[in-house]
Amino acid sequence: MEVYEAIRTVLAVREFQNTTVPKDVVYEIMESARLTASSRNGQPWHFIVVQNHDALVQLSSLVASGTYTAQAAFAVVVAIEKSSPYGLSDGSRAIQSMVLTAWSKGIGSNWTGWEGMTNVASFLGIPDEYDVIAVVPFGYPAHIRKNGKKQRKTLSEVIHGEQFGLPFN
Repeated sequence: MEVYEAIRTVLAVREFQNTTVPKDVVYEIMESARLTASSRNGQPWHFIVVQNHDALVQLSSLVASGTYTAQAAFAVVVAIEKSSPYGLSDGSRAIQSMVLTAWSKGIGSNWTGWEGMTNVASFLGIPDEYDVIAVVPFGYPAHIRKNGKKQRKTLSEVIHGEQFGLPFN
């Protein structure tokens, strides 16, 4: 799948098939996170891959917006260095790389949680100098949706040319 096509069609997935994702695909998704560009090449992140079903169930109870994590094939917990002024931006970029790589392989996902998930950090033994910014569950979608139908503002509503408010031609 081309990059643009992945961006055009990717949708949030909150229901997963009870199917294992092949190990080589999990590695490719993780490699896409590792290879993501970061400010000043600081790479202020750590990624914890959780595949154990009992741990996925526990994670789903710790993240209010991610109760469906329990049904995922695996989840990635993203922790950033609290001391990095670029950590949130860089970690977010890595998450998007994982989401798009997974989607290109037919695997769905969705960002759950947000900064300050100390309960997740404690559960996974993440040191205090890191902030958990996301738990991202992955799996094959339970329902196949095609055509990338999205509700988005039009280009003219969000894209400007040269200055804010001027049309982009």
